[in-house]
Amino acid sequence: MILEETSTSPTLWFLCTLMLSLLADGVAVLPAPQNLSVHSTNMKHILTWSPVVVPGQTIYYSVQYQGEYESLYLSHMWIPSHWDSPIAKPECDVTDDITATVWYNFRVSATLGSQTSAWSILEHPFNRNSTVLTPPKTEVTKDGSHMVIELEDLGPHLEFNVVYWRSEPDAEERSKLIKNGGISVHLQTMEPGAKYCAKAQTLVKAIERRSAFSRVECVEVEGEALPLALALFAFVGFLLTLALVPLFIWKVGKVLRDSCCPTVVLPDTLKITNSPQKLISSRKEEVEPCAMSVLSSEDLLRAWI
Repeated sequence: MILEETSTSPTLWFLCTLMLSLLADGVAVLPAPQNLSVHSTNMKHILTWSPVVVPGQTIYYSVQYQGEYESLYLSHMWIPSHWDSPIAKPECDVTDDITATVWYNFRVSATLGSQTSAWSILEHPFNRNSTVLTPPKTEVTKDGSHMVIELEDLGPHLEFNVVYWRSEPDAEERSKLIKNGGISVHLQTMEPGAKYCAKAQTLVKAIERRSAFSRVECVEVEGEALPLALALFAFVGFLLTLALVPLFIWKVGKVLRDSCCPTVVLPDTLKITNSPQKLISSRKEEVEPCAMSVLSSEDLLRAWI
């Protein structure tokens, strides 16, 4: 009986001592967050974890990261995430923390009042070149006779390669690099009655990767060619204009010449045909060509006709 008491006393003493030390030193009694993982799409990286649940209490979390530089040259230093303030939801946008195509590690701890859990570390380090790239949503429209495309805005780190062509056999494809989404971009001027198509893909130069192409969208401009009769009428009118303009100019010049420098012909009664001196010739004799005279409105009308 005595032997049994002496064998169990050290065990009880150790357990009581451990509980007292935990309470006295204020060591964390909260469980650490579990199941850390990074979900990355189109260069946007979200760190998530399973929440720590305490009924009736709000748990806050702290996030720290460690890149290749901190691991190799700063003695495994951990840096607080850009979300420096403790956050209440079990996720954190760590996009701004990942600035290079190297391996990054993350850790998370929970806080409740003065109690803090142990750090829970991401099981597998994350590299941003593993992000999932998706094709952008596109909208191809027409502005008059212009082909216009608007791309989904996927953030500042992404560019877009747009391929467009005229929908016909053996059509030549053209491409255009668009830096930003969310704006309308003119692609080309379309011919009436023809159909034009376009598709786009997401590009990330930092990791030298691109997504698949989006679905093909097409747009068509209704035929706006002039009817044949109207075209012929316009052509005939053009020819008539070319013929009548010189005639009009010649007629106006003639009227102006006759009004400024008229030709005066002597009447037959003033002609002296039997004079030996032949002062006035029997033929029509013209006066000085530039003798000024004023014609009446009736004379001008008669000269024009």
